[in-house]
Amino acid sequence: MSVKHPIIAVTGSSGAGTTTVTNTFQKIFRREGIKAAIIEGDAFHRFDRLEMRQRLAEAEASGVRNFSHFGPDANLFEELERAFMSYGESGTARVRKYLHDSVEAAPYKQDPGTFTPWEDIEPDTDMLFYEGLHGAVKTESVNIARHADLKIGVVPIINLEWIQKLHRDKNARGHSQEAIVDNILRRMPDYVTYICPQFSLTDVNFQRVPTVDTSNPFIARDIPSPDESMLVIRFANPRGIDFPYLLSMLHDSFMSRPNTIVCPGGKMGLAMQLIFTPMILQLWDRKKKAL
Repeated sequence: MSVKHPIIAVTGSSGAGTTTVTNTFQKIFRREGIKAAIIEGDAFHRFDRLEMRQRLAEAEASGVRNFSHFGPDANLFEELERAFMSYGESGTARVRKYLHDSVEAAPYKQDPGTFTPWEDIEPDTDMLFYEGLHGAVKTESVNIARHADLKIGVVPIINLEWIQKLHRDKNARGHSQEAIVDNILRRMPDYVTYICPQFSLTDVNFQRVPTVDTSNPFIARDIPSPDESMLVIRFANPRGIDFPYLLSMLHDSFMSRPNTIVCPGGKMGLAMQLIFTPMILQLWDRKKKAL
């Protein structure tokens, strides 16, 4: 953790909706005039797209059924921790980009599914913002969670997460139903070992819970909309949180526990604006006082 160079980490598994959260934070940064360095967790995968396919084939051939993007063998956990540590100490870090598609790849004149070269982040940023799979990972060899000043988990219930992944991978990536299900099964051990434990280390968790039947996610014709769900917001430390104000602003909300608010799913963007704007400004004020 760093007063002069604060770090915000949003963590959640593939299909959880972390990109939506990133868009909300970017709006806050623009409105408050904060210059944030934004890095994506995909940049810290160990292999590019072609290499990952080769590694998966090799793992399958050798009988290894749980090699996945969720675990340490396919990621650069040490480099990610080094980036967090470096930014916290000096406000700079070595990063790169993963180019997901042809649109992202075109400016770099590279193929989709490849990485850009490692380089220093732009100078004179106010804080670091991370979005990806492993923003709060803690293992025997790394502790990435300890470096972030604000950690946010985005955790739809598992059936909803699978529905979102199934629809995204079929419609946007052209994968077959069988391939997606196989991918889900292969990643499950790493999901349990490396993804779930992060949500016990986060400061705030957002969990979307559908109010429609998702009991068989593999036959769902569409993704439950935000208005067909409720949002469970859990604060690890409720001290200082103005719950009466949040309840008054988030209509039809209630508290299910002393540290938990439940509100309509369609209010997720508003809830994030209300909750995280003062938290970001607090980090910003601490930084200015320290400088």
